[in-house]
Amino acid sequence: MKQDNNLRNNLKSIRTRLGMSQQDLANLAGVTRQTISGVESGQYAPSVTITLRLAKALGCQVEDLFWLERDLPEIEAVLSTPIPTSQQTRVSLARVGGQWVAYPLIGKDAFRQDMIPADGEAIALSYPVAKDEGESQINTDKVRVRLLDDNLETLHNTVVIAGCAPVISLWARATERWHPQLRVQFNFANSMSALHSLCRGETHIAGMHLYDSETGEYNTPFVRDVLAGREAVLITLGVWEEGLLVKSGNPMEIRTVRDLVSQGATIVNRETGAGTRLLLEQTLQKEQIPFHAVQGFDYIVTSHQDVAQAVALGVADAGISTASVATAFGLGFIPLHQSRYDLVILKEYLEDGSVQQLLSTLGHRIVHSQFEILGGYDISKIGEVVATV
Repeated sequence: MKQDNNLRNNLKSIRTRLGMSQQDLANLAGVTRQTISGVESGQYAPSVTITLRLAKALGCQVEDLFWLERDLPEIEAVLSTPIPTSQQTRVSLARVGGQWVAYPLIGKDAFRQDMIPADGEAIALSYPVAKDEGESQINTDKVRVRLLDDNLETLHNTVVIAGCAPVISLWARATERWHPQLRVQFNFANSMSALHSLCRGETHIAGMHLYDSETGEYNTPFVRDVLAGREAVLITLGVWEEGLLVKSGNPMEIRTVRDLVSQGATIVNRETGAGTRLLLEQTLQKEQIPFHAVQGFDYIVTSHQDVAQAVALGVADAGISTASVATAFGLGFIPLHQSRYDLVILKEYLEDGSVQQLLSTLGHRIVHSQFEILGGYDISKIGEVVATV
């Protein structure tokens, strides 16, 4: 046996999953323990005979154990966010606006509830950029991605949605059940971040729920401002109730934002750009309550679920979110506002077959039933085009 730099194997992972030691496998395959060690480390390329013996001993196919790295293609992609240079980075991929976009599966995204499978491993092409903290990162530039699978059809059939509404995930999974060849990737982002992601060409659809108190319009003024002349349509996903999440039974008897101050309640807030933060700020301004008068105003969490969890665990007494999130976490809810949640799509993406398939499911009963059972949403106008920018 000799070394082959292109040969890769997962012999160790399969062996350990079956609870075997190297000696156990060596005994079953009729080879030495040193042979097993050399193959696992990549020091040796096994002969055909030994390869077949190993596959038989482990009860799997040869292809499950060994593959040639050069068999899998590499592509260039644009990074959606910076990645550390000191580690291998799993990424998911999608074709957006004529270019490949790589989405790093790091931090919270590495262990999401829906566990996005990696499409490849990112290898930097650009020079590292030093962060203030001293850790080197790769700038949001192009990277080379070594694919883990040669099924490019799945990547071409991927639609990317950025937004914060939990129901988007339900819509995505229901759609994939209806169209098995379609893959929908939901990237969490607050309303303004989602809109900027759309503008940068990193996503097909941006979900948002921002209310402009000056014009009385939902979302459209913000879209006009950020897209700056690019053509887009706004399609309604639903109208949801936004308000204060409080502990079950509302022990502090909070009824309005004024009670947050009078009762000395501590809140958690959302980051700048989030629709619920904007609602809180607008409501406090209307009541002429200074932001600093509310305890916890600067305590930031980054999702509706994080707000609910903080209240449920007693970290905070209240926070702004939606009625459906309150129900899911068994919390009390004080309604403040009804907000329209829209999907913003560049007109050029409306011709994409995968995007059309996804949007067509907004009229399907299976999607409606998912929204209805969750509660807190008025979907009577779901799928309607409410504005063209």
